[in-house]
This record gives sequence, C-alpha cells and structure tokens, in this order.
Amino acid sequence: MEATEMEVEHQSESSNSSPTSFKRFALKNSIQTNFGDDYVFQITPKEDWTTMAVSLSNNAVKLYSLSTGQYLGECRGHTSTVNEIAFADFSSPHLLQSCSSDGTLRAWDTRTFQQVSFINAGSSEEIFSFSFSGESNLLAAGCKSQNSVKCSKLQVLLWDWRNKKQVACLEESHIEDVTQVRFIPGTQNKLLSASVDGLMCIFDTTGDINDDDHLLSVINVGTSIGKIGFFGHDYQKLWCLTHIETLSIWDWKEEKLEADFQEARSLASDGWTRDHVDYFVDCHCLAEDDRLWVIGGTNAGTVGYFPINYSGREIGPSEAILEGGHTGVVRSILPTSGLPGHSLSPNKGMFGWTGGEDGRLCCWLSDETSDVNLAWISSTLAMKPTKTRKRNRHQPY
Repeated sequence: MEATEMEVEHQSESSNSSPTSFKRFALKNSIQTNFGDDYVFQITPKEDWTTMAVSLSNNAVKLYSLSTGQYLGECRGHTSTVNEIAFADFSSPHLLQSCSSDGTLRAWDTRTFQQVSFINAGSSEEIFSFSFSGESNLLAAGCKSQNSVKCSKLQVLLWDWRNKKQVACLEESHIEDVTQVRFIPGTQNKLLSASVDGLMCIFDTTGDINDDDHLLSVINVGTSIGKIGFFGHDYQKLWCLTHIETLSIWDWKEEKLEADFQEARSLASDGWTRDHVDYFVDCHCLAEDDRLWVIGGTNAGTVGYFPINYSGREIGPSEAILEGGHTGVVRSILPTSGLPGHSLSPNKGMFGWTGGEDGRLCCWLSDETSDVNLAWISSTLAMKPTKTRKRNRHQPY
C-alpha cells in the first residue's frame, strides 16, 4: 500500500530576509514507496510525461502518475538488482524496458504491468546498462560475464530487437565492467560504451559488428566512469561523472578534453552555505543554449544545482536547492522543468521528482509567483526507518 503525505507546513520566513542568488523549491508531497526498508535507484518518465517508472532495491519497478504521485502498479520478474530502466519512444508508448544483474533484459506493458519481452544474456552475465536505437532496431547492453573459473569477460552485447537475435559481442575493448552504453543522439549508428577501466569507446554499429573493424575511437578518462550524457546543439559535447566524484567535459567528435574538474565537490561546496557536497547525482542540460548543471547532494538529503562554465572551467554558485524532503542520499532526479522559465513537461509549476536511500519519492514545486522562498514539508517527513543498514552508494553502477 502506498502512503502519500499531502499535509504541508509553511516554514516561517522573515519579511525582511535578504535576497538570495538561488531558488529554493517547495516540497509538494512525499511518497514512502516501501516504508523505508528499500530505496529508490532510478526515476524515468514516459514520453508524454504522464507516468514515471521507479526502480527499487527490492528488484521491483513501480509506476506512478507523474502529476499526482498516484500509485498505478508494479512490474516484478527480475531476480537481482534492476540496474537501469527506460521507456520506449512514441512508437511504443506503453513499453518499459529494464536490465538487471540477473543477466536479463525485459520489456513490460505498463497498461497491464505484465512482461511482454525477454532476452537472457546468460546466467553468468550481469547487465549494468542498455540503450536502444529505433533507427537500426539494435539493443545494446553493457555487461560483465563471470565464467566457471572466475575469469571475467567485459562485454558490449548487441541484439536485433525484432527477433531477439544476438548480432555482436564486443569483448576486446574494455578490461573492467562496462557501466554505461549509449547510442549517440543525432548520429546514424554510433554507440558509446564507458567502463570502470576509465575508457570510453565509440563503435560504428553498421554491418557485421566487431572490435577490430568497428572501434572508431577511444577516450581515456583515467578513472572509473559512473555516468555519461550528451548535450549541445548537435550533441557533440559529452559530460562524464566518475565513481570518485570528478567531472569532465569532452568534445567526443574531436576526442578533446574541454574541462576537467578533479576537485568538483570542493568547487561545488564553495557555491552554497549548506554542508559539504558529498556526491553527484547527475547532470542536467538545456539543449537550446548548451547550458549544463551538475547536481550535487549531501548525505543528509539536500540537493543543489550548480552551473558549469566549462569554457571558463568554473563551477558556479547553486542556482536551485531542494531541501527538507529526504533524510538520506538522493539517488535519482527527474526534472519536469528546466531551471525557471524552461518547461519540459505539461505539469506547470512542478520542478521535478527525487528518490533516495530513505525510500521516498519527493515532488518539488516551482512557484515563480512568490517573492518569498518557502520550504514546505510534511509534518511526518522526519520519521525515519526503524532499521538501518550499511549501503554502498556505487553498487550497482
């Protein structure tokens, strides 16, 4: 049963408070997805922004109304950690895809919450990431294969989604777990893979795909890669977050490093008066003007948006702060708007959703009509789980 806290209390503010350079967002409501026993890995939206899928550490994926937070149902079938989820495009609007450490990729009909497709990479496989190319009907996965003598093979696997036939196994380009795979937007058939070995490899996925003939370029980040994303007018820019919380910006076409923030957490921490930034959750970009923010958080659950000036190699003061909703590490952020004035979804007035290790989903409002910053918080949000356990934030990837 889903418990939703809708009661709000307005935090008092002095009428003569000094203006701030950041915007503090209001907490609309908090959903306790599993009563604190498990936590949220990822939040991803449907193409029409009506529904969001949420992966949890109990191997389930739950569906909610994006505008109201109403619980819709759940998809169960994975027997190990769900490492990534994504909705299909408008051609299959009700299709949700997922990959897991159980070695499977699955597709679900979100109207019935039933599994409708299944690919088994093998019982010895762990699948950390996947990406689908609608143009070529290729499904790519980043994996680790453990054979009977405990010898790992680090692979990028590709299937033809139409017949579920494996068409390629690329196992010579990485020597550690493949944590991310992404088909590069705006290109015909280019795939980027990223790994714990610190390398990003770009492949041509046309024809008979193999390591020798289809590896186009290799970018050496130098440390274990956690998450990547593309941005810019033609998606030529690439941001990269590592497992030791560094940030780098690349021109992937030119294989050129444009900015390297080895002390990114310290630079971000200098940009607000909250606790030290302990980790980075994600990056957020606006394609129309190449702007980029890195999203950092504290172990107490406060999150800030920090603008990146990669040409000047600077991280600026926080431009948005989400505070008062979470009591632990925030794992995922789903922005339903850009920063003020840039709407991504039809849910006007809503800034986005966050999910974390406290098992909560929090919805944040962006009230542009008020000159006073208010933090709204349910009177029961201070309640903590009755039991705690040690968690490793970087596992799974």
